[in-house]
Amino acid sequence: MKFDWSSERVVVTGGAGFLGGFVQEALRRRGAKDVFVPRSKDYDLVQMEGVRALYRDARPTMVLHLAARVGGIGANRDNPGKFFYDNLMMGVQLIEVGRQVGLKKLVALGTICAYPKFCPVPFKEEDLWNGYPEETNAPYGLAKKMLLVQSEAYRQQYGFHSVVLFPVNLYGPHDNFDLRTSHVIPALVRKCVEARERGDKQIVVWGDGSASREFLHARDAAEGILDAAERYDRSEAVNLGAGFEIKIRDLVPLVARLCRFEGELVWDTTKPNGQPRRMLDTSKALREFGWKARIGFEDGLRETVEWFEANRGSIP
Repeated sequence: MKFDWSSERVVVTGGAGFLGGFVQEALRRRGAKDVFVPRSKDYDLVQMEGVRALYRDARPTMVLHLAARVGGIGANRDNPGKFFYDNLMMGVQLIEVGRQVGLKKLVALGTICAYPKFCPVPFKEEDLWNGYPEETNAPYGLAKKMLLVQSEAYRQQYGFHSVVLFPVNLYGPHDNFDLRTSHVIPALVRKCVEARERGDKQIVVWGDGSASREFLHARDAAEGILDAAERYDRSEAVNLGAGFEIKIRDLVPLVARLCRFEGELVWDTTKPNGQPRRMLDTSKALREFGWKARIGFEDGLRETVEWFEANRGSIP
């Protein structure tokens, strides 16, 4: 039977953010009419009173928990305590109060950073507990992984319906292009475009390029989140990924070409690489709720570059 979004009252935490915008678009396409996006100035989800107020005001039947305190390697290294506490408290309290008020279902996002530093590739969901995460983002990754523990425990004790999904690095239009806090793709796009415009002879890239990453377009991720909300109701983790990996040494020249930057690429090997390899096994999502990524990587990168160039004036 087709899921009827028009009858749901949906709260999307983080709905005003990068991924949240794509989730709101996907909800509208699927017929959702009652969607509430809390703003941090009105509802501080790190504080229990903010979470209680959100449930009281919005009266949701479905919560999509996308909100996170997140950033690239540098931001994780500078804010380990804040990233651990804020991410843990937001998720734990949303689930706890949801249980108390009889919420129909909650879908939360974990992170690929929760996987062990040295994990067989492709990462399978059952490998999540087989080691400690990469040190630079372990506090963030472990805070998100606790939501999986809570989801399983609450389903067992209270019959609470929640799902925790583990996406790879997201990218796409509307991403965070702030060089202090951005992830690798938006940081590279901004560096390359601005270097081209200034006529720079080179750009400097962190690490030695040996690490690999997998990237998922945020529009694909949004569809996966809603597919899981509609069709998946177990507390075992599910990966969301594109099913490929690319070495940073191959990614950088690809982004440079799409940005039309023709200068030299200089590797700063004094800076960390992060986790050595990242690629997810995405077969469970296809098997359990029929989802797979559909946007080609180069097509998605080109769309991201074009969006950044067209919106430069409004980006800090």
